[in-house]
Amino acid sequence: MITSVLVANRGEIACRVFRTCRELGIRTVAVYSDPDESALHARVADTAVRLPGAAPAETYLRGEAIVKAAVAAGADAVHPGYGFLSENAGFARAVRDAGLVWIGPPPEAIEAMASKTRAKELMGIEPLREVTEADLPVLVKAAAGGGGRGMRVVRRLEELEAALDGARAEAASAFGDGEVFVEPYVEGGRHVEVQVLADTHGTVWALGTRDCSLQRRHQKVIEEAPAPGLSERLTREVHALAVRAARAVSYVGAGTVEFLVADDRAHFLEMNTRLQVEHPVTEAVFGVDLVAEQIRIAEGHALDDEPPRARGHAVEARLYAEDPARHWAPQTGRLHRLAVPDGIRLDTGYEDGDEITVHYDPLVAKAVAHAPTRAEAVRKLATALERTVLHGPVTNRDLLVRSLRHEEFTTGCMDTAFYDRHLPDLTEPAPDPYAPLAAALADAHGRSRFGGWRNLPSQPQLKRYAVAGQEHEVRYRHTRTGPAADGVRVVRADPALVVLEVDGVQRRFDVARYGDQVDVGTTHLTALPRFPDPTAQHAPGSLLAPMPGTVVRVADGLAAGAAVRAGEPLLWLEAMKMQHQITAPVTGTLTALHAVPGQQVEPGMVLAVVL
Repeated sequence: MITSVLVANRGEIACRVFRTCRELGIRTVAVYSDPDESALHARVADTAVRLPGAAPAETYLRGEAIVKAAVAAGADAVHPGYGFLSENAGFARAVRDAGLVWIGPPPEAIEAMASKTRAKELMGIEPLREVTEADLPVLVKAAAGGGGRGMRVVRRLEELEAALDGARAEAASAFGDGEVFVEPYVEGGRHVEVQVLADTHGTVWALGTRDCSLQRRHQKVIEEAPAPGLSERLTREVHALAVRAARAVSYVGAGTVEFLVADDRAHFLEMNTRLQVEHPVTEAVFGVDLVAEQIRIAEGHALDDEPPRARGHAVEARLYAEDPARHWAPQTGRLHRLAVPDGIRLDTGYEDGDEITVHYDPLVAKAVAHAPTRAEAVRKLATALERTVLHGPVTNRDLLVRSLRHEEFTTGCMDTAFYDRHLPDLTEPAPDPYAPLAAALADAHGRSRFGGWRNLPSQPQLKRYAVAGQEHEVRYRHTRTGPAADGVRVVRADPALVVLEVDGVQRRFDVARYGDQVDVGTTHLTALPRFPDPTAQHAPGSLLAPMPGTVVRVADGLAAGAAVRAGEPLLWLEAMKMQHQITAPVTGTLTALHAVPGQQVEPGMVLAVVL
């Protein structure tokens, strides 16, 4: 029997595995990097072991250090989670060689399937060895790992070399393996996958299908089970192919076989030899705990001959600290508050007050809704996200709500190009027009000497706020009966709650302030000084860092005085395990270049000037 498990991972997946371990009476061991010293997964584990350093290559990708930590902490088993070393056969062998139980598939199965090139060959599919114009578009893909890292779509032959270089660098940073390959890119396809679970006694379960078509940068955003709209024939086919793939490598444990579905045909993509981020939707539909099953299988227990029956529908949305309207730029800062309504499963690696840093993936949480039908599950999740209290860095919450309510999604007609088509509409700012007034009234009440309103009338008051990149001025008055503003009736105005009557309808506004940042319902505002600071202006043409990160590359030969074209890549930032291009905003001359490779930058820092 397993008595103590070390999770070789961080964040929400470490917390999720720990939750099941606690339910099973198993002690837990966390590993943490220096930036993660006070992270939730390190706090909730029974024991935590430091991995000195910050970058993944120094910490969560150091297999020998993790095995040493497991032995030192008295763990008798290792769960890899997902990402990092979860699909590394050498790490699995090192765990076993240390006398520890590996809660995962055999190293031989990982070797056969973790390299996507070898997996395709095993399934009778050859990757492209040479690319011609006739092959375009193609997809450059990392052979090890996933999560959208090390992936590039190439539509022009002259862009292939740069895509290969960028994918290799990103894959090496994320997975410690820079191998990439090229395959045809199927336009307009859906991403469909099958969850498999296999024991050491020859039983293999195909636990239904999932649809993960809503993706950004080839990383999933919304997932659901079962995949809607699949014919019975196609469902049977992908189940059979998934079981065949598992049996071909004598698979053990939880794994996922992924397909691209187009024109009622399934194209094999890969097998992920680990637990997937989206596993909760399968758990909800089948009523199983996949982590518990992984542990039972590692202990030698047999699965039942047949899997449990599916019930209902489940949808999961990934809440990221990122700004979809600014090329998905990752965001950092303090997560002041995160609370979802009852009835929603929330898997997260954060608690109120935790810091979201630049070092790792920007995933904040996963919200999951389960209901008897797809329509009910989608409605339940969209409404829950809309009502979620979320204060801190910019997130994709509004995008998720709009995506779930988009006709293309509600009718099950989406594909992997969903955001390519709809992102501008889905990210169009729609702040509540009364949010600035509510913020001003709450702030004025909170600053009142006696915690209330003055007894005498006063001159009109003025407040300024920035909302969705636009400046708003708010005017209100103090009266003997309380505050007043044109066009509304102020029913109540407290520091945390403002009630306004608009056209006879009362509207409630929950208000929270953190320094100059104000959250009014789902609208985020920045309080501005009454008189703008003239020293806060940047020179015309300044190219500012959109996020905190590290300058990893400057375009070859780029120097002050160079002529540049609008959209031309000038430099690359690495943040949260992804590389981000910084391009010239206009055609002109590079008059200044401040960024150098290896430089750490903060949001708003001037990187270059183009005039």
